[in-house]
Parts: sequence; C-alpha cells; structure tokens
Amino acid sequence: MNVRLTVLGNINIDFVVQTDRLPKPGETLRSRGDFTMVPGGKAANQAVAAARLGAQVTLIGRVGNDAFGPALVENLRRENVNTDFIVQDEEANTGAAFITVIPSGENSIVSALGANNRCSIEQVEAAAPEIERSDLLLVQLGVPAEVVDRAIQIAVDRDVLVQLDPSPLGEPLPDLWRRAYALIPNQTEASEISGIEIADIMSAVEAAQAIRREGITVVVITLGPSGCLVASEQGIYRVDGFPVEPVDTTAAGDSFAGALATALGEGIPVTEAAIFANAAGALATTIAGAQPSLPPREAVDDFLTQRGEMGEVTVEEL
Repeated sequence: MNVRLTVLGNINIDFVVQTDRLPKPGETLRSRGDFTMVPGGKAANQAVAAARLGAQVTLIGRVGNDAFGPALVENLRRENVNTDFIVQDEEANTGAAFITVIPSGENSIVSALGANNRCSIEQVEAAAPEIERSDLLLVQLGVPAEVVDRAIQIAVDRDVLVQLDPSPLGEPLPDLWRRAYALIPNQTEASEISGIEIADIMSAVEAAQAIRREGITVVVITLGPSGCLVASEQGIYRVDGFPVEPVDTTAAGDSFAGALATALGEGIPVTEAAIFANAAGALATTIAGAQPSLPPREAVDDFLTQRGEMGEVTVEEL
C-alpha cells in the first residue's frame, strides 16, 4: 500500500515572468515574452510532488472567493490529491506569488498570502482522522502559526511523524516546532534557527548539531545545487547534489520536500531518502514553472539509475 501523507499549508496562483536580470530598485524591465500563470504555493507544490511520486496525499488549505480558487482545487484533484479539507473563503482572495526568473534559473518571489492567512484550527481539527491515518504530516509556514501548532499536536498525539519546512521564515517559529521529527531548512533558515552563520560545510554541521540539540531527530539542511547536509542519530553526512542544466529553480525545494517526505514515510533510511530528494529537486530545475516541473516517480528512479551508473551518487560522512 502506498505511503499516506497529509500536507498543511499554502495554495497559490503563480504569476511568472522571465527577464534577463533582476530589476534594481525603482527600475522597470521588459520581460522576455509573456507572463504565465501556473498553480503554486509551497504546500500545494509539495502535495503534488508527493502524489506524483506515488504517495496518497491529502491537502489541508484555503483558497479565495475568485476564479483562481476553484481552478486550483480542480487541478489538485487531477493530480490525485484529496481536496476534502480545502475551504473556499468567501472574504479573501486566493494567495498569489509574483515570480521573476532570470536565464540562470535563479528567481525572486513576492508572495501575498490572501486566503492562506485565514486557514483555521477548525479545518485542522476536522482533518484529525486523516492525519491519524497518515504515515507523515508535512507542514510549512504559509498558514498561521497557531494552525501549524495544532496540526503538529494532533500528529504527535497520534504517533505520526512530522516533517517541518520552516519557510517562509518571516515570523517566529511555531511553538511546537521542536516536536517535529524532521526539519528541512535551507542555509539561511538554518542560520537563523541555530544562531550560527553558515559560511561553509563545517559551519553547516555546527548549525545542524545545534538544531538537533533542540530536540529534532533529523535535520536536513538544503544546499541548493550542492545537495544537502543530513544530521541524525546515525551521524552527519553530506549528500552531494546532481549536476543539471537549470531552467527555473522555482519549486525545486518543494520537489525536494515532497520527495523526502514520501521516502521517509516509506521507511527509507534518511541518507537514502536525501539522495532520492536531491534527484527530485534537480529534475525540477530542468523545467519551467512550479507544479509543471515536479517529476513523476519513474523519472526520478530512471535518473538515479543513470547517475548511479555514472558514479554521481556521493555520500560523505563528516
């Protein structure tokens, strides 16, 4: 039976433009072609990523009273995501992200939370039976902290693993963040959470150790194209990334998070899960757009087979 995941977090419509470079303050640039509108939002992206990798996924979230909300929910249904716990808010707009992408694949993002900011504790409590049936709860910070706290409490009370993606880290962490089984910050987030500025791999090790001392069992610090650092009871490992030609890095982190959650839910050891997640994240950078870039399981498995034969799967104990 496939792994069961419940995901809590934000659902957005993404407005994407391609430019030759990022604009300076006060500057107006012409885009390279027309803008595109694609489904997005960290939670929605991670839910779709996991579903494409074979997980049975339920998403808890909120959309607005506009044309985008129903279309986003219908898109999630087409992706085999259970949408029973997504509410259409009659007093808010659907969340939106405005994304600028440059030729190297790098991007800048401005996000308006909209209905996501009205996601409620009542929604989470209604979904408690679904959380209880899950192998893992995957949460981010795109909805109010008290809602994240309630979801974590429900999961922990029912012995369900929790994976927390601490993004966007503009506010204090939820009170119960230390109850998560796995924390997957990027370098900036890990620096802020640990109080240790990450400048190289050894400072990343120090930051991961500091976060583990807070009670987190597994810390996975994402390092962009360099891969990730994994710290757990089994030790500390650097798991190298896979070289690819990036087109758009939007949702690469979400592809990584959804893949890691799927693998951990399947009981795959954490370093092997990190290799799998690195592959999913790398593949996501080779296609433009958030959800359009998320790879299916067959593509990730084939990619890992090819790269393994080329000797590109590298894990180093530190």
